[in-house]
Amino acid sequence: MTTTQSSYNGVVPKAREITTQPRFSDKVFRFVVTSGGFTSLIILSLIAVFLLLQGFPVLRDMGFGFITGFEWNPGDVDNGVPVQFGIGAMLIGTLLVSVIGLIIALPIAVGTALFLTYYAPEWIKKPLTITVDLMAAIPSVIYGLWGFFVLMPHAVYWAKLLHNYLGFLPFFKMPADVFERSPFIAGIVVGIMIIPIITAISREVFSQVPLDRIQAAYALGATKWTMIRSVVLPFGSSGVAGGAMLGLGRAMGETIAIYLVLNIYFAPNFQVLFSAGGNVASLIVSKFGEAGDYELRGLMAAGLILFIVTLLVNFLSNAIVKRTSRTGK
Repeated sequence: MTTTQSSYNGVVPKAREITTQPRFSDKVFRFVVTSGGFTSLIILSLIAVFLLLQGFPVLRDMGFGFITGFEWNPGDVDNGVPVQFGIGAMLIGTLLVSVIGLIIALPIAVGTALFLTYYAPEWIKKPLTITVDLMAAIPSVIYGLWGFFVLMPHAVYWAKLLHNYLGFLPFFKMPADVFERSPFIAGIVVGIMIIPIITAISREVFSQVPLDRIQAAYALGATKWTMIRSVVLPFGSSGVAGGAMLGLGRAMGETIAIYLVLNIYFAPNFQVLFSAGGNVASLIVSKFGEAGDYELRGLMAAGLILFIVTLLVNFLSNAIVKRTSRTGK
């Protein structure tokens, strides 16, 4: 039996100093991330101030009617036509198209995230993940052109089917037989655009489900779908809700794609299959090129309202995430 002996040379090593003072690298990293955070906040504040200063004269003159009004008329001073700006119809169209897009995108995105996380084999998982992520990088004008030339003929047929079988519902009634460029088609295009955002967030949340909970569900005899229903979905509900609200914010600010597949109509329209509607962003892009000075300020005011609505949606998403989060206790 051999024994090992450690040699001792009589030199006591210097005691390690324990301190709470951050190192130089920690200070540099904290400065970088703090600067980035404050830079984003400053840029956001500057955008809000710019829109407020530019649009304040119109907001002051139009009052609350700027939000509730359904008419956009730059007026004619020579002929005595008064100026009237109101984005009420565009706000309704913005919410309508965004909600339609979210209804279409949410189940597809969640199903895709579950498939990529728990069902897809390794040889196809990575290519599909890259493909879904690349969908988020496609310019919106490409989605708009594809929606106009490829999707619209098929979507018109689907809209006619909905009208034939669900026409007794108020949302699917048709005041005229015009199905092209409707909120339904715009909602489909927007829904396809926000699928990658919701899928990426949901997949990230689903992949962080504690392994012990999954193994416990299998140990109790659960099938894979039972495990997903009882473990994965409750754990990831907050992430799915946050991703859905983030996609809703993206849909509310979409411009070119909606402009190409939806007729702008300054009247409240709740018939999702009828060729009339619009949103605030498409209003701005359609009027910007020919707007005079005062109308341009009106467009800036519309942008400010859209900016505020988007912030409110983000705050609401944060509240939903906190309310539906699971602590695991």
